[in-house]
Amino acid sequence: MGSRSRERRKAKQKARVNRGRAQAAGPAEGLFYQERSQRELLAEAADLLVAAALNAKLAEDDEALAEYVESLVAAPGGPSGRRAVNRCLVGWFDRVVGAAWQHGWQPVDVHRVVNRRAGQRLARLAVDAIALQMRQYAAATVDERWRAQLEALDVTVWWDRDDTWLDAWGDRAGRDRAEVLVDTLDLLILLNTLPRLESLCPPPGAARRDTSGHGHGHARGARGGQPAGSTSDRSADPRMLDKVRALLAKAESTGFAEEAEALTAKAQELMARHSIDEALLAAGKGSRDSPAGRRVGIDNPYEVAKASLLDVVADANRCRSVWSKNLGFATVVGFEPDLDAAELLYTSLLVQATTAMMRAGSRQDRAGRSRTRSFRQSFLASFAVRIGQRLMAATEQVSEQAAAEAGDGRLLPVLAARTDSVREATETMFPEIVSHTVSATDGEGWASGRAAADLASLHTRDEVTADRPG
Repeated sequence: MGSRSRERRKAKQKARVNRGRAQAAGPAEGLFYQERSQRELLAEAADLLVAAALNAKLAEDDEALAEYVESLVAAPGGPSGRRAVNRCLVGWFDRVVGAAWQHGWQPVDVHRVVNRRAGQRLARLAVDAIALQMRQYAAATVDERWRAQLEALDVTVWWDRDDTWLDAWGDRAGRDRAEVLVDTLDLLILLNTLPRLESLCPPPGAARRDTSGHGHGHARGARGGQPAGSTSDRSADPRMLDKVRALLAKAESTGFAEEAEALTAKAQELMARHSIDEALLAAGKGSRDSPAGRRVGIDNPYEVAKASLLDVVADANRCRSVWSKNLGFATVVGFEPDLDAAELLYTSLLVQATTAMMRAGSRQDRAGRSRTRSFRQSFLASFAVRIGQRLMAATEQVSEQAAAEAGDGRLLPVLAARTDSVREATETMFPEIVSHTVSATDGEGWASGRAAADLASLHTRDEVTADRPG
């Protein structure tokens, strides 16, 4: 667009805004009868100004943006105009957050991506925007996993009035009016440009209470979700998960690498056995359970190696992991008990690997330059590769034992069918999936990471069998 065209466009836009200001100020006394209320005129002026500011922000027209923000700060109509601007922005948040839910986003996803792209301050503002939008839904129509996310983020309406919320938020954040408006515009544009995601659970307003007496919302699960139409409703046994958490907590707290590895292996075997028991139970009942999906955050630094670690943990637990690098998370697809196991184990192994990596210290090359980053990236990548091999071996060992105990040839076809279901669900959700290999450039880091994953024996089968829930 040429400079003259831009100038004409800006002139027309300013004329519309000025007409709104003039109307908001009210008619000259005695000239004509004003049919619309002052509140309506202020709302119209606020709408025009906010829309103009958003368009200027999108067009990266800093000069025009500064003018519109200045006009919003001045607010036609004085205090009433300021409240009208606030109400207008509340309406914008309600629309863009509601659209995000319909496009597959969940509360923790929104918080994660805002924090990743815009920082903690706007992430806190996003939490308030979520609170604004969620007020309209009856509790019975909000999925239980959704409610768990809201609780984890401490989503609450802490302000008294919507038309003073942004003022109160500015006081809390130490931001003046212009800064609050710029923050608000930035967040609105970020939220309004989020891509569509796979729908993993019913959005708020669409969930229905389970009428079977379990007290769960439609589509049970922990913190992730499931594809539309999925009927998976069997989470892992809470007693088993408590045992696994206890084992992993011990693994994270011990100062002995051998003990940590042995405890982790025991946890993996326990989860693998539980997965097999659940698969056989579902097959015996003719259950129509299908794979679900769950998003797991993958944060910097060393996000490539962390994504690789999640991938091998998911694989060992009969799941598939797909990393969305630009969004800061991976989607793990599998049956609910396996998703619980994969998420628990990944979280613990990441703590253990990071502890071992930090214990290894920093590194320099012969010229005295730091090579700590390449060392640690290679360390974590090697740890992931080797621990994946050992976890898979533990899973296969438990599977062989369970097949021998069953003795009727049922198990292997059941597991194969579930593996096929997970693969098909993943391909349906991610039709353009691309595989990548993880590279390492530091030989010492690779060797150290492998050693950290290779220290302990995995021969804990007898202990695990004894610990199986009856």
